[in-house]
Amino acid sequence: MTNEMRPTIADVARRAGVSKGLVSFALNGRAGVAPDTRDRILSVAAEMGWSPSLRARSLSVGRAFACGLVIGRSPDVIAADPFFPSFIAGVEDEFSVSGQVLVLAAATPGRHEEETYRGLAADRRVDGVILSDLRADDPRIDLVASLGIAAVTLGVPDVDSPFTSVSVDDGAGIRLAVDHLADLGHTDIAHVAGPFAMLHGRHRAAAFEAAARARGIRARVVETDFSAADGARATTALLDAEVPPTAIVYSNDNMAVAGLGTAQRRGLSVPRDLSITGFDDTELGRHLFPALTSVSTDARGWGAAAARALLRAIGGASAEAQTLADPGLQVRDSTAPPTRS
Repeated sequence: MTNEMRPTIADVARRAGVSKGLVSFALNGRAGVAPDTRDRILSVAAEMGWSPSLRARSLSVGRAFACGLVIGRSPDVIAADPFFPSFIAGVEDEFSVSGQVLVLAAATPGRHEEETYRGLAADRRVDGVILSDLRADDPRIDLVASLGIAAVTLGVPDVDSPFTSVSVDDGAGIRLAVDHLADLGHTDIAHVAGPFAMLHGRHRAAAFEAAARARGIRARVVETDFSAADGARATTALLDAEVPPTAIVYSNDNMAVAGLGTAQRRGLSVPRDLSITGFDDTELGRHLFPALTSVSTDARGWGAAAARALLRAIGGASAEAQTLADPGLQVRDSTAPPTRS
C-alpha cells in the first residue's frame, strides 16, 4: 500500500463510528475509552492495516524519533573495524522496537565533526546522540550540551559531563592478557596500542604498563591508529628490534590479524616463536590458523545498553554512570610458553 492509500485515524474513526479523538486514545493506550469500544477500534484498525505515521507522531510530540552516532574516524578504518557493526546491531535491537531511527555519520575529528553535530541538532533532526571514542579533554561534551540535545557517552569522560555514561573497564581485558602470557613464562611483552588521543587507547596502554610492572615484565608500547596497516607497521618495528619481544598484546583483533600475517611472512611460527593476543574476540579471529587468543567483549550488548540509556535520557531521566560487566579472555592457539628467554 502506498503512503497515499495508507488508512488514517480519520478512516478508522469513520468505520468504527467514533470520533478521531477516541481512536487516538485507544491506539495510544490512554484511559477514557470503554473496553468494548477500545476492542472494536483496535479490531477495525488491524483489519484496515493501519500503522502509525512517524511524521505525524513526530509533529504531535515535537520529537524527531531519530538518534545520531557520529564516528570520528576515517571511513576506511570504520569499514575494517568489526566493533562498529556489532555495536550498531545492538543499538538497532533497541531502536527497532521503539520506533527510533539511527542516523549514522563518519566525520573527520575537528571542524567537520563539529559541523556534523550542529547539522544533526538543527531543526531537531535528532533527539540525541551517542558519543563514542572519547578523547582527552573532549570538546564534544560542551558542544553537544550547548546544542540542547540528549546524549550518552561510551566511557567516562575526563571532563565534567552532564550526560549518562555507559562504560566497561578498558584495562581489565589487557590485564587478563598480560597475566595469561606471564603465567606462560613470557618476560618480554609488547603492546600495540590504539591512539593515545582516545581515552580507551590511553587506558589500555596504561593498564598494560601497570600489569607488566606488577609481573616484573619488560614492556614496550607502540601507538597506532587502530588500523590493520598500522598494526602491521608496529609489528614490523617490534620484530626488527635488536631483542624482539616474545609476545605482543594488540588493542584490537584487526591489528592482531595483521600482526600474525606479518610474523608468518618473516618465517616466524605463531605461537612457537611469537605469542599474539587480540581484543574484541571477533568471529574471524576464531577461524584463523592458529586461532586467536583474544579479549572477549560484548559490543552488541554495549550498543543495546547505550540505546536504552539514550532513550531514557531523551525521556528526561537523570544522568547516571552505568558500568557493564568486565570482558573475559578466550584462550586459543596463538599463545604458548616462549622458546627463548
